[in-house]
Amino acid sequence: MAESQQREKQQEQHHHQPPPPTPTPPSDPPNPDMSESPISDSPRYPSWFTPKRLLVMFCVINLINYVDRGAIASNGVNGSIGICEPSGICTAGTGIQGDFKLSNFEDGSLSSAFMVGLLVASPIFASLAKSHNPFRLIGVGLSIWTFATAGCGGSINFWTIAICRMLVGVGEASFISLAAPFIDDHAPATQKTAWLAMFYMCIPTGIAVGYVYGGFVGSSFSWRYAFWGEALSMLPFCVLAFVMKPLELKGLAPADTRKTLEPIETTSPLIEDSDVTEKASWPSPATNSLSQLSRFSRDMKALLLDKVYVANVLGYVSYNFVIGAYSYWGPKAGYDIYHMNKPDMWFGGITIVCGILGTLAGGLILDAVTATIYNAFKLLSVATFLGAIFCFSAFCVRNLYGFVVLFALGELLVFATQAPVNYVSLRCVTPSLRPLAMAVSTVSIHIFGDVPSSPLAGILQDHAKNWRITTLAVTSVLFLASGIWFIGIFVSNKGSSDEDGKEEVSTVETVRKPLEGNRTEGAKDPVEA
Repeated sequence: MAESQQREKQQEQHHHQPPPPTPTPPSDPPNPDMSESPISDSPRYPSWFTPKRLLVMFCVINLINYVDRGAIASNGVNGSIGICEPSGICTAGTGIQGDFKLSNFEDGSLSSAFMVGLLVASPIFASLAKSHNPFRLIGVGLSIWTFATAGCGGSINFWTIAICRMLVGVGEASFISLAAPFIDDHAPATQKTAWLAMFYMCIPTGIAVGYVYGGFVGSSFSWRYAFWGEALSMLPFCVLAFVMKPLELKGLAPADTRKTLEPIETTSPLIEDSDVTEKASWPSPATNSLSQLSRFSRDMKALLLDKVYVANVLGYVSYNFVIGAYSYWGPKAGYDIYHMNKPDMWFGGITIVCGILGTLAGGLILDAVTATIYNAFKLLSVATFLGAIFCFSAFCVRNLYGFVVLFALGELLVFATQAPVNYVSLRCVTPSLRPLAMAVSTVSIHIFGDVPSSPLAGILQDHAKNWRITTLAVTSVLFLASGIWFIGIFVSNKGSSDEDGKEEVSTVETVRKPLEGNRTEGAKDPVEA
């Protein structure tokens, strides 16, 4: 009986026990900023951004760059040295050469002085893109370009304008290394090479506009005003690159992410010594320099071991060798072989029209057949081979109009390679290597292509004493370029050259995963305790 009464009391107490309190919802919703990693999933695009605006902005900047190239070569800006005839009549010099009394060698060196800065600074800007915001680096480069161009207008002698021309190359280096990767990142998937074609179409267009602009301003006002006008035209883009929220390149962590990583790595509870923590948080300049150099060496090794990239650049060097010789010696050869009245107008007109149409056509064709590295190499090889045949045939015919028709067809085909060759340089490497890939490609085609081609063609002409033989020998190098790109067809992997073939995991994603893992472990600790 006693046991049954005790059991009844326990059941009665159990029934009268108050129910457990139900959790009340928080009055305020949780702050997502407190529960998420510092690396958020919010859109990385600033409010001003649309892909078409980016393309237009970069095309205008590229156009201004090449207007400067054309302007300094124009008669209105470059001018001529003063001449005194035996009869005693002297003609005053004009332009830069006349004002500074430059020799032909000094005058010629000004047109290529920018390459010194370009070749030195291109790899540096491409390497800095991994530790600094690439959009801001473009702003730095454009600012240097603007001040250097204005300095050209205010120069007082050969050395001041030569140094300013070198700095123009430094400023241009950041843009040519980083602009194409930005366009490739944000162009529609089905129009990537067409967008690259529009960007590179500004090269022949800018040079042509530069000839006209430099001739008009130089003859109407002064050659100095031509440079000051260029500087004023570029100034708004310098300001925009700094005041607008910057874009990020694919494969590179955002600038704020890089700052976030530093305290995460250096405030570990295992590091209790404040001196050690301070040293870990603030690496010395020497350590930073060594780290940058080591990273650059690894990246260069990766590029040089990439057979697709090497084949593409070697073909591009051979191609640019011919284009450089054509641009320098073409008018003189045309005058000697076909007795042209205005060889500058003939060659200039053909190059402008065929450069614009050919560049656009190459991009559109590659997009139409599906833009892949495999298809790009096929287009490069076929277009260059056919272009070489037409150009070679042009210098064989005796009739001027037959030459013009054949040479125009040849240049149309040759310029169709501009978008595909740069597409391959961008797509055959991982996204984080694309700025360096473009920089090394640009440096290579100048050092081994158009820079040595003019003097080498001149040496050949000195020995051959026949411009027809010289131009045919130079044109034959296009067959070499076609052959190298033909090898690229077999080097490239047909199945892995599409949009995602060479994509790498973003640095942001790589960092986010361990952060989320640490946050999850931290959330479990109180429960386990």
